[in-house]
Amino acid sequence: MELAEFDYHLPPELIAQEPLEDRAASRMLVLHRAEGRWEDRVFRDLPAYLGPGDCLVLNDSRVLPSRLFGKRKGVRSLPIGKRNPKRWQYLSGRVEVLLLRPLSPDALTWEALVRPGRKMRPREVVEFSDSLKAEITGWGEYGLRTLRFELDGDIYDALDRVGHVPLPPYIRRPDRPEDRERYQTVYARERGSAAAPTAGLHFTPEVIEACRAAGAEIAYVTLHVGLGTFQPLHTGVVEQAKLHAEVFRITEENAARMRQARRLVAVGTTSVRTLETVARTGPLRAASGETDLFIYPGFEFRVTGALLTNFHLPRSSLLLLVAAFAGKELTLAAYAHAVRQRYRFYSYGDCMLIL
Repeated sequence: MELAEFDYHLPPELIAQEPLEDRAASRMLVLHRAEGRWEDRVFRDLPAYLGPGDCLVLNDSRVLPSRLFGKRKGVRSLPIGKRNPKRWQYLSGRVEVLLLRPLSPDALTWEALVRPGRKMRPREVVEFSDSLKAEITGWGEYGLRTLRFELDGDIYDALDRVGHVPLPPYIRRPDRPEDRERYQTVYARERGSAAAPTAGLHFTPEVIEACRAAGAEIAYVTLHVGLGTFQPLHTGVVEQAKLHAEVFRITEENAARMRQARRLVAVGTTSVRTLETVARTGPLRAASGETDLFIYPGFEFRVTGALLTNFHLPRSSLLLLVAAFAGKELTLAAYAHAVRQRYRFYSYGDCMLIL
């Protein structure tokens, strides 16, 4: 398949730049796969589509303030003679870092995206504050770097002090203090994501309780959102694309809940990829590790019975996953309807329930 088959036109003004004041006031486009039709509803109607035997599967990963702004301090040069073993080459310029995941038990070594990537070489040091610095220790593809932090104290405390909310680039404004709460699901617990699992942003405690009242169980998985979710595909042929691995976890308590369900309603593409990764090796069970599962049309879903998801970028792996679940023609027709009806798109936008 050509990636160009999964394109659509989106007027820029439909990209939501601000969240709604009321999370649950989002619009919800409901797709009925078997009937090939859709209906326009609002997110608060979600419990009406649930009942006994259903299990909502929520990704409880918590977004880190993982965007850092710093300045180039210099390069730690290799020793040159005995007289000058720690010579520095001083540089200048602003640096932006997006932390993706820790690579060491002490959480001081991280995989990250760095800009300007081409200029940032191993041994260069970036200063984020008087008490937080990092040295580039490794080099990878597509702007990936490995950083080793230097600080006294806990890295997560330091990120809370100097880090910024990693709003996606199509939100064309700086992050604000209120984004720390709003770009986070109300049930987020396990810290580790570099972007929000956005389908969950619509939930409020009241809606969750209404889902329970309708008879649905609630279960949680953890998938820390990183490059595997938001990195653009780097090939024009779908089957040749590969995703970056992301860390996931399912506890036995949650797996048992899901095994007892008649239908699993996955909230977000990250929940789907977690479920289907584990299901490919047998019944759902306690599991943890990394997944680079790439879902596109032709994929055989083993456990996902319904999907709640936001609207996704053209030619993205997330749109391909939705097309795999709902069918390419129905998905693209529904997206065209959403554009005509002026739905709000992407992270702070509206959502789609696929039954």
